[in-house]
Amino acid sequence: MTNLLNQIFFILLNRFGPQNWWPAESKFEIIVGAILTQNTSWKNVEKAISKLKEKDLLCPKKINSLSHSELSELIKSAGFFNIKSKRLKNLINFLEKYQFDLKKIKSLENLRDRLLEVEGIGKETADSILLYVFDQPVFVVDAYTKRIFSRLGFLEEESSYDDFQSLFHNNLTRNAEFFGEYHALIVKHAKEYCRKKPQCTQCPINHLCYFYKTAYGQKI
Repeated sequence: MTNLLNQIFFILLNRFGPQNWWPAESKFEIIVGAILTQNTSWKNVEKAISKLKEKDLLCPKKINSLSHSELSELIKSAGFFNIKSKRLKNLINFLEKYQFDLKKIKSLENLRDRLLEVEGIGKETADSILLYVFDQPVFVVDAYTKRIFSRLGFLEEESSYDDFQSLFHNNLTRNAEFFGEYHALIVKHAKEYCRKKPQCTQCPINHLCYFYKTAYGQKI
């Protein structure tokens, strides 16, 4: 299992090159992006973040000074803007308890549990923040991860977040940089080849894929 997961990583890295995720100019921008990317495409998130930057509002205190309606209007392109406005303010209020001192927050015990206690923060969002903001070696599981690795035959797509995360945690070296690059390559691969309607014949890992072998009558 370990060898296979590493093999997939290096094939994707060779095909796409380093992705250098998360694309952001600051840690706070990553935090904002982690909220806004819930249930939407990254292109829509970029539009919302660009609007905040244009108004010189991409900092926690300025965002918190906005009313929910003002913030919702600014992040409208990200979808579910009323909900995300509240979630973003909830997370900023959590950070404010520690004077936005990321070093202090990183040193908190059970940080993941504390993030999950913030209303509107689920496991994927919490883990994105832990990995890309606090450099903690946790694997982020998103819909792309479930799609690709269920088609490869590792787990059923309906398997739990924890089951998918354990696949990586139990079989790979726990390293934040490696996990971040792997997650980014998964996103890239899902957009290029392993789409909802997959482009199997061009896929660089189709020789390892259960879905491809069964769909195209290949020997398993």
